Amino acid sequence: MLIVMLIPVILMVMFGFAISTEVNNINIAVVAPERTGAVKDVVGRIAHNDYFTFYGYIDQDQIDKKLRSGKVSVVAVFASNFDRRMEQISAGLPSKPVIQFIVDASNVNTASASIAYLQSILPGTASQQAMFETRMLFNPQMKSAYNFVPGIMGLIFILVCAIMTSVSIVREKEVGTMEVLLVSPVRPVKIVFAKMIPYFVISCVILVMILLLAHYLLDVPMSGGVWGIFSLSLLYLFLSLSLGLLISTVTKTQVAALLISAMVMLVPVLLLSGIIFPIENFPKFFELLSNIIPARWYIAAIRKMMIQGAALAAVWKEGTVLLGMTAVFIGVSLKKFNDKLE
Repeated sequence: MLIVMLIPVILMVMFGFAISTEVNNINIAVVAPERTGAVKDVVGRIAHNDYFTFYGYIDQDQIDKKLRSGKVSVVAVFASNFDRRMEQISAGLPSKPVIQFIVDASNVNTASASIAYLQSILPGTASQQAMFETRMLFNPQMKSAYNFVPGIMGLIFILVCAIMTSVSIVREKEVGTMEVLLVSPVRPVKIVFAKMIPYFVISCVILVMILLLAHYLLDVPMSGGVWGIFSLSLLYLFLSLSLGLLISTVTKTQVAALLISAMVMLVPVLLLSGIIFPIENFPKFFELLSNIIPARWYIAAIRKMMIQGAALAAVWKEGTVLLGMTAVFIGVSLKKFNDKLE
């Protein structure tokens, strides 16, 4: 009854208030060798637009670093002779583009929206096409698979692993073999890890299958290195299995464990992890709430490693968060299992 009554309320609140398919709060940086009045006018148009968040001025050699770090999604590079070229464009004379927009296209939706918004706020109408050129990084062909494959990986692993392990301990209670475990000399930590090992092996097989399909069937690159992606994915699998074990220790029936691991987890993972809806669009409360969703950190890291070519060391923040969550889930699972022994 709690699930039946609570999920409709959560969905209505989130879709009506928090979730939006409209892309906004796009971080944009500017490279301007000459900060003339005309340059500042264009930058002011961008900075005061509701769709953009002005990151500030950066140097030319910082462009790649800022885009790969995820701190900015777009960099506007102004030509050194911006004023003179603008006069030529206004007079109808041929001229090279005066602004180059370098866009992080690893997220196709954000990249497309960024260009559309920038076109609408640039000065002039008929001469707009002569003013700028765009350069798409990491996903120049704008393939949607580059955006969705990391998200689907994050969703599949946490659901499948949690569902598999969520019924492991609770099943012992239902069939009556828990009493044998309780009186055995085996330590609780060994019981918990013994329950996890078979499902971890199965999860590794699933991981290999999905990586092969992503690379050879969907042509998703592994720019950050296969071993780095595999290592981070193993950590995420272990976290998902730990979460399933936690669910198994706090529930009393297999049906309840399946409902929690499948239905209740599906909604927050699907809506708050960045798979479909940009996290930057959320109200502050839901943006903070998304930080406790493990899939958010895994998806962000895998996108950087697969598409942007980031090494494992470059996603240390996401890896540290996933490792900390794993330790918490394992610790709480052991604590709950010890409580049952007492």
